[in-house]
Amino acid sequence: MVHTNKYFNIYKKRFWAGILLVQFFLFYILSKSENAIEFFNQLFELKKNVHQIIFSKIQFSVGDAFYILIVIFLLLIIVNLFKKKRRPKSAFALIIFCNIFYLIYQIFWGMLYFQKSLSDKLSKEDATINEAKKLSFKYLKLCIADRENVDENKQGIFVIKDLKSVKESILKEQKKLPSQFSTKKSTLINDFKPSLFRNVMSSTGILGYYNPFTAEAQFNEDLPATFLPFTLAHESSHQLGFARENEANFIGYLTGKNSGNKALKYSTDLFVLKSLLAFVADSDPAFIKFMISQFSPKMKADRQNDLDFVKKHNGFLNVVFDVSNNLFLKSNQQKGSITYSYFTVMLIKYERSAGQK
Repeated sequence: MVHTNKYFNIYKKRFWAGILLVQFFLFYILSKSENAIEFFNQLFELKKNVHQIIFSKIQFSVGDAFYILIVIFLLLIIVNLFKKKRRPKSAFALIIFCNIFYLIYQIFWGMLYFQKSLSDKLSKEDATINEAKKLSFKYLKLCIADRENVDENKQGIFVIKDLKSVKESILKEQKKLPSQFSTKKSTLINDFKPSLFRNVMSSTGILGYYNPFTAEAQFNEDLPATFLPFTLAHESSHQLGFARENEANFIGYLTGKNSGNKALKYSTDLFVLKSLLAFVADSDPAFIKFMISQFSPKMKADRQNDLDFVKKHNGFLNVVFDVSNNLFLKSNQQKGSITYSYFTVMLIKYERSAGQK
């Protein structure tokens, strides 16, 4: 009887391990089918309203609490794997968990990474350094003008006094997104939440994240004000259904660039300026120094505040996150850390086409 149970348990583990392997192959095959991708896209459209309605009514971050429970569960499993008597049950529980987690993740979010790229709707001609430089001057002027219209503290640093109005503006502007790039429907549900992990986020360089299990847009409330509005616009783009990071940046840019909310517009234009300068940096460092020297005194004060924040929180966790995030992006049809420069390429191509109209 003992041997029978032993072999039965081994069979169960192998069966569920096989199911997990089948899932890998199944979703890989589905990722190659346009009809399948469209099905998952429509499924996301149906469920995002329900998720946001449910979880927006809860004040704290449900997604963060969910991840905390998962970490506790996995730690218990790992501890029990070192105990001979509990090892079989723990190993089986781990395999079941991996099956369920992977299935839900792919259905709710993972398959959206395989949607047609927004870059396909833009010019095929490569973006150039000269174009980036030209746009840098344009956005520097915009940032200087924007900076004069936002609130600041006694130290002369940009601050946000009404974050709720920023959130409302993002949701409102999403309704006006060009149909060329988005036919997705905004829910107009305020489901932005400060993360419970803000200290960890500050130490790892995470500005915010989208939780695919609860549809919450998480953000680090300790961020300098220059980062915060555009971070919200970026995470809200994920809520719309744009999975790729570069596309969420692009949709965030389209959301904030013409916003009547002054804080959102400044944060968006500043993000664009930083992205353009980063695009040029390797080829012409002298140009970057010159552009920074042209910042207005108020912009320079904001920049120093940003640098102080980064310096204060930079550490070992930042390196660990950079490596793990790089691997995650590559596993989801993205180019690792380089994926963020693809936003700049999309921006340049978009501005090029806008200038030709």
